[in-house]
Amino acid sequence: MQAMIFSAGLGTRFKPWTDKHPKALAIINGKSLLQRNIEYLQQYGITDIVVNVHHFADQIMEAIETHNGWGSHIRISNETGALLETGGGLKKAAPLFTADTILLINVDILTDLDLAAMISFHQQQQALATLAVTDRKTSRYFLFDGHNTLCGWQNTKTGEERISRSVTPLFPKAFSGIHIIDKKLVSFIQQEGRLAIVDLYLELAKTHTIKGYLHDYSRFVDVGKPEAVAIAESMFV
Repeated sequence: MQAMIFSAGLGTRFKPWTDKHPKALAIINGKSLLQRNIEYLQQYGITDIVVNVHHFADQIMEAIETHNGWGSHIRISNETGALLETGGGLKKAAPLFTADTILLINVDILTDLDLAAMISFHQQQQALATLAVTDRKTSRYFLFDGHNTLCGWQNTKTGEERISRSVTPLFPKAFSGIHIIDKKLVSFIQQEGRLAIVDLYLELAKTHTIKGYLHDYSRFVDVGKPEAVAIAESMFV
């Protein structure tokens, strides 16, 4: 089992910190977001981790080297030449994957989701990918059928809707930025350069099984904006 922590983003919503630092190194109760996620993965025995970098990449690589990967084996996927978004970043990192199953997580997500239970669910469902989701309110949702199979996506602010499988009824769920994929998924990425993971999943959902894993039971915070830091610090010591 391997993991990839997506850490390449510009963090535009997290200014002014990201004017001089990568969001991955933002501090929550004395530990960076990157350190917290590396230690979170360690709780489930996942110590072989790929970290992609772009914005202030040198600061992230220096922190990893200084702290010896906080006890994990870290491989760097360097995107300093061009920001590739999540789908494109996944494709670029492909040569670094040696395991058949890969857990993906955004660096600005903090949660106590039971990864062992999610991994077990993914394996039982024999899905190409499994997406962690909740019933929280947002503006953009993945749409699932009654069997938790991905069928589409919608933006409630713009009214945009994209359907991969014509099924009714559909149930909207908010994506948590945590997903498990079968390594072969990467071979299906044909597009070069920038690619949003949402676009990739919606295309693959037409012909492959992609499942949703509901984790409303767990603590969860998206540290996307500076005001989320206080929330995160109240939830994660």
